[in-house]
Amino acid sequence: MIRLAIQKSGRLSEDSLNLIRECGISFLSSSYKLKTEATNFPLEILYLRDDDIPGYVQDGVADLGIVGQNVLVEAGLPHLEIEGLGFSKCRLSLAVPRAAAYESVADLQGKNIATSYPEILGAYLRERGVEANLHTISGSVEIAPSIGLAEAICDIVSSGSTLLGNGLREVETVFRSEAVLIAHQKMSAEKKEILEQLQFRMQAVRRARRNKYILLNAPTAALDAVKALLPGIKSPTVTPLAEEGWVSVQSVINEDDFWHITGQLKAVGAEGILVLPIEKMIS
Repeated sequence: MIRLAIQKSGRLSEDSLNLIRECGISFLSSSYKLKTEATNFPLEILYLRDDDIPGYVQDGVADLGIVGQNVLVEAGLPHLEIEGLGFSKCRLSLAVPRAAAYESVADLQGKNIATSYPEILGAYLRERGVEANLHTISGSVEIAPSIGLAEAICDIVSSGSTLLGNGLREVETVFRSEAVLIAHQKMSAEKKEILEQLQFRMQAVRRARRNKYILLNAPTAALDAVKALLPGIKSPTVTPLAEEGWVSVQSVINEDDFWHITGQLKAVGAEGILVLPIEKMIS
């Protein structure tokens, strides 16, 4: 049995549990329980405060953890990271009141800055030769300027709406973060084998999320142009249609390239383009 610690509530928790389910791992979850066991995989899930997860994994209480990279770095344990997971992306940013003058980070010299991330922010400011007074706050950082505690804040931003609602504007990006998988460094050989199985499943799910299955019809005369646009994993699957001079082409396309390549496919004569989600993708 391998123990995986995840955040007990919030968006990161939901995304982590969805990933585990997409890996084909079944478990019962309850808002009242702080741990649960999978029914079809040797995995126990612990629900913890996100700030506690790096320490639990470092000490071996949990074998694995899913945590924000910002929390991991702030705890001084970046060496525990074994893989980025590509979800729950956000940024740690500096913000000042909308009416405040600001040209560069040098304007924060000698100022008071409220933050929940003094280690990351401190390193950022030192690299730029800026000395400021950091006030560590565990929550509601955005209120600090309006109550006279600080002239600026440094906090996690996703959409920026919270800053806007509190009369602040984002001025610098200090750190970019996403969910990461972390692991205890002295796991047994048996647990490492389970970890490899879990990573294999996670990578298959994440690869599928980034790609789409595409089917289209194209004139045989345009096949070389279509194949050049759709290399697929190795090469596209091409099947003759009942109508002479036409073929069906099936391939895999990266979601980021989809709209750009679709326009090019239409330009060379492709028709009836269908795009389907992929559940798992094993390379």
